[in-house]
Amino acid sequence: MLPNPYSPGELPRVLAGREEQQNRIRGYLSRIGTYGEMGGPLLVFQGPRGVGKTSLLREAQRDAEGHGFITAWVSCRRSAPFLPDLVSRIGKAIETADILPRAEKGRWGLRLERIGVEIGVPSVVKVSASASADRYEGDPPRGARISALEDLLHETSRQVRGRGGAGLVVFVDELHAAARDDLAVLLNAMQNLAGKREDNPFAVIGAGLPSAPAALVKAATFGERSTFLTLPRLQPAAAETAVAEPADDLGVHWTSQALQAVVSEAQGFPYLLQVLAHATWEAARPSREGVVLDIDDVNAGLPVADDQLTTMYSARWAAASDLEKKIMAVMAGAGSTTVTRAEIAATLERPTQALGVPRERLIDKGIIEP
Repeated sequence: MLPNPYSPGELPRVLAGREEQQNRIRGYLSRIGTYGEMGGPLLVFQGPRGVGKTSLLREAQRDAEGHGFITAWVSCRRSAPFLPDLVSRIGKAIETADILPRAEKGRWGLRLERIGVEIGVPSVVKVSASASADRYEGDPPRGARISALEDLLHETSRQVRGRGGAGLVVFVDELHAAARDDLAVLLNAMQNLAGKREDNPFAVIGAGLPSAPAALVKAATFGERSTFLTLPRLQPAAAETAVAEPADDLGVHWTSQALQAVVSEAQGFPYLLQVLAHATWEAARPSREGVVLDIDDVNAGLPVADDQLTTMYSARWAAASDLEKKIMAVMAGAGSTTVTRAEIAATLERPTQALGVPRERLIDKGIIEP
């Protein structure tokens, strides 16, 4: 049997329909490559779950590395600081790139340890620096953490640039889940370094749910100066390309009817495209070139895809509160693509104001869209 070329939840083999966003990222990074200066304010791609934000960032990371950038990737989690990962990943990126002369490696290691301790994350530094961890009782003051992160971004990016690289790019995924204090430190560090942009050849690119902009503004009011771009659903032509090309590369083809059925069912969500195409392939089990996937194969794969999606949605439903479930039930029963808060409040016989918090929680969980 030929290998299944579709990968739900992972970087797709063909990233179709994202040329505009990819060009935007390249333009953002071109300032670093050309002038050796900071790329600009935080660049954030926002959109609902399954629209392909992580895939876009992963492809951008691969592209940036191909153009001489050193990159670090951080994925935020609820109620967990992300700065420890940031320090660790940047340090690992420098080590892996092997851009430091042997004589400087020891000094860089000690410098990284000191920065880690000042940020308050001794778990990511070596034992030799642990004695310095007693400098503060509890967490270090925010000002000290900001200065330490400034040093990390400045010195790392200058090291990369000084050794012939383009600069440093930090990718932060799941921004909506970022710990507010860590997010404030990052935003303040970027704001301060922007004052001497010509000395800081780095950029930070993030992605998150539609609630990400609000999270940034809550962390620091000037977070609103970040560049926010909404990642739309795929257009039908791009969706067809994303499904057809991986199969074509293996000598397998889709009928027009089968392709249109999958594209229609996915409604422009790249994740659903991958789930449906993967299930169709598993149902057909093509073993050689020249096989054609038709509508019968799509229909045979639908139960498998439905099981996977049902499991995912059941988990989201189980994690919702009773009031959140009632809100979703009203929305589902409305029979329209949008439902006003007033309609929900009227049906539930509650004041509109009472729906504010559960609505925000449902948005944060990626279950509904504003």
